[in-house]
Amino acid sequence: MSVVQSVTGAAAGGPCPAPRFGDGRDWWFRRRFGLFVHWGLYAIPGWHEQHQWRRRVPREQYAALARAWNPVRFEPDAWLDLAEEAGMGYICLTTKHHDGFCLFESRHTDYHSVNTPYGRDVVRLLAEACHRRDFPLCLYYSIADWHHPNYPNQGRHHELPPQPGDAPDLAKYIAYLKAQVRELCTQYGVIHGVWWDMNVDRHVDPSVNAMIRELQPLAVINNRGYDEGDFGTPERDYEKGQDVPLRFERRTEACQSVGLESWGYREQEDYYTDRHLLRSIDGYLARDANYLLNVGPMADGTIPAEAAAILRRIGAWYQGVSEAFEGTVPASHLTANRSVLLTRRGSTLYVHLTKDPVAQAVKLKPIRTAPRRAVLLNTGAPVEWTVDMAPSDHTEQGAFLRLVRLPVNELANTVLVVKLEFDQPLDDTAAAHGDETDLRKR
Repeated sequence: MSVVQSVTGAAAGGPCPAPRFGDGRDWWFRRRFGLFVHWGLYAIPGWHEQHQWRRRVPREQYAALARAWNPVRFEPDAWLDLAEEAGMGYICLTTKHHDGFCLFESRHTDYHSVNTPYGRDVVRLLAEACHRRDFPLCLYYSIADWHHPNYPNQGRHHELPPQPGDAPDLAKYIAYLKAQVRELCTQYGVIHGVWWDMNVDRHVDPSVNAMIRELQPLAVINNRGYDEGDFGTPERDYEKGQDVPLRFERRTEACQSVGLESWGYREQEDYYTDRHLLRSIDGYLARDANYLLNVGPMADGTIPAEAAAILRRIGAWYQGVSEAFEGTVPASHLTANRSVLLTRRGSTLYVHLTKDPVAQAVKLKPIRTAPRRAVLLNTGAPVEWTVDMAPSDHTEQGAFLRLVRLPVNELANTVLVVKLEFDQPLDDTAAAHGDETDLRKR
């Protein structure tokens, strides 16, 4: 899929200010970390958000779950409390997933949350809470639809095979989609984003995003809809085995779920380790991307205790190291060490140990400049450093900056971030200068 062509700098190039949208959508660059929420009828069986498709459940049998939808413990403020505790600055909710069930009242279908025992508009409840708290709200909408008779289900990926009663008509379905998106953009106050998903037939129609921009000028739009949108949306471990760029050439918002198997609620979920999630979050934020971390609430509207605990632990880490992401630019080009990532703000450099440290020391070759101060953000403790020639660097006869005696064993289940303060900013050549004498600091 195509993504927006906003260049933020060559993958291994020097620092340059990340381009902004140049309008009210710039809120997205200040709130880098968000909460993704996958919630719908699939929470009732508690197996997977694609329960209907993956288990080949007949359409009418699955739709009967609407008669049991009654999330009486849903408290939107509790969701937002948890998001803030995790250090998150915005939220994105699945208003309609592939199953076609809508969490909002719509004049264009009766397959929605108000027409259930619950009898309430979930999107409205969440929107009201977000507006009270000045917490940006983004809305997910699936293009694929396993319920609507006009959607051209052909049995392609993430589609049902043709169903009894289908009347496939792409033009009619797009008219339905546009009518629902207009409802979402006009009935809930200010919306800060639209997150498209699953444009299976890769249909192109720029008028849909144009309508959103007219109705909701603060909304950022991702690249999975009917045109390229504002940003790309890698998910899970999409970079595995690839050459990972030091900085994204396009605006990017990565997404990941706390659970290995499902984005929606799964009763027997296999949760990722904290360390895996922290490395993923750090690895994207340090390269100037945004990050959406997902949870799947249970059928009663509460977030599973284990998922909530993961968010709180992530929040404890994020609150301590967040200054390394906020107002910084990627600076990993300053070192040849590809086991770490660097960000910087002025004369301050942040060293992110995103990958497993293999030793207590971290080399920052070819940087030779001595820092004025070094602190481990995770704990606030000072960090020892030296500028000298390590035995393994004997062929270069060079003195380079190393961070030494890091607590890599004591803090093995997290991502360490070290703050280095210099007397002046390191430019692209400063890394090769400085005092080459032994500058050990204990």
